[in-house]
Amino acid sequence: MARYYLIGICGTAMASLAGLLKSIGHEVMGSDANIYPPMSTQLAELGIEVRLGYKKENLHPRPDYVVIGNAIPRGNPEVEYVLNERLHYLSMPEVLKELFIRGRYSIVVAGTHGKTTTTTLMAWVMEVAGLNPSFLIGGVAENFGTSFRATDGKYFVIEGDEYDTAFFDKGPKFMHYLPDMVILNNVEYDHADIYPDTLAYRLAFRRLINLIPSRGRLVCGYDSPVVRELALHAPCSVDSFATDYGEAVWQATVLTAAEETAFRVHKNGKFYGDFVTSLAGRFNIRNCLAVVAAADALGVARKDIEQALATFRSVKRRMQMLASIAGVTVIDDFAHHPTAVRETLEAISERYPGRRLVAVFEPRSWSSRKRVFQKEYESAFDAARMVVIADVFESFKLSSEDRFSPGELAEALRLKGKKAWAVSGVESIVELLETELQPGDVVVVMSNGSFGGIHSKILDMLKLKS
Repeated sequence: MARYYLIGICGTAMASLAGLLKSIGHEVMGSDANIYPPMSTQLAELGIEVRLGYKKENLHPRPDYVVIGNAIPRGNPEVEYVLNERLHYLSMPEVLKELFIRGRYSIVVAGTHGKTTTTTLMAWVMEVAGLNPSFLIGGVAENFGTSFRATDGKYFVIEGDEYDTAFFDKGPKFMHYLPDMVILNNVEYDHADIYPDTLAYRLAFRRLINLIPSRGRLVCGYDSPVVRELALHAPCSVDSFATDYGEAVWQATVLTAAEETAFRVHKNGKFYGDFVTSLAGRFNIRNCLAVVAAADALGVARKDIEQALATFRSVKRRMQMLASIAGVTVIDDFAHHPTAVRETLEAISERYPGRRLVAVFEPRSWSSRKRVFQKEYESAFDAARMVVIADVFESFKLSSEDRFSPGELAEALRLKGKKAWAVSGVESIVELLETELQPGDVVVVMSNGSFGGIHSKILDMLKLKS
């Protein structure tokens, strides 16, 4: 047994690694500047100590290994202590590769959108089929009640993040994951703080594909033009899937999209099966189709795939319905890229037809905090009738010329006939919602962080009104 200390332990992947390490008998603790659910809750349930704030004293007694999260920069007091004292430090992906992935069949789920849901669904299909997979997911999978699992099974399913690995390794995390199979849903420019342009972003995925062994497999979404181009360079077998591009091997058509979504699948033009899922939206049908194709390639029986899709319960913070109070339904979602915002709102609009959709958006990811998608956000909120845009998270870290403008977006949305505001502070947003919300509204809160605890504050406000 070794003693591991994780700097930045409350990140989704870092918290999952902490759980994996503890599950195989290691002693684990760590620190973070921000501690919030669902990962803080998961760590507490596992009995893993989390220290708030970064101090060199936290590294006493001396750990055997220090894992440094990718959000942790030079200048961090604990990082400086680790370097000065020559402690053994590693990145999260390094630990995953050597302790959990090497020697197993690695299924890496990659792409700009849909990674977490697709990874979770793939793990659940394999679980239903009796394959007992290990997995690491960037969110808490509701079917498993956790974001990680280590088993003695053959397969490891992992969410392949293209973001950088650590301050000492600026390559994508997924380059460490020894892929036997890659599921690549889509590629669309993102992470403007890491990748200077579209070409650099695409190159990262091309390098991932180049890691697949010749005996391996690429399962790729042909609705994405970039993925179609990248697939031409694959050194292995290729299975293509699509809902809107006619030349893919696997095709899906939506049958119904009310309380549940039913869709029909064809393979090479021949009927394969009808499936039902609780997931909403065309993008989720693509996620399901990717898993159908991947599972079929691994020999999973069709009946097991059908059962898994029908019983799948999604992931926390992915279109998660928190509560319905005083006639108002509140939904939590992770969307931040304009494409994800648009498709999420369209899916929720389909799921709640005839109800007014209210979007509350925090520009928190680096791409949403920069001006790179300022114009794209103007159409991303088309499905919403009322939009509230919060302050840019840690706006002081960007120059005014490079920073996304909530006020500019709100003005553009008002010119399109929407009720729209740029509002400073969580308390002010909740006060505005208290005045504006009506019975029948559906409120969608979108952020890739804690958003100042706004979710519970909205629910508390609605309880007082009911």
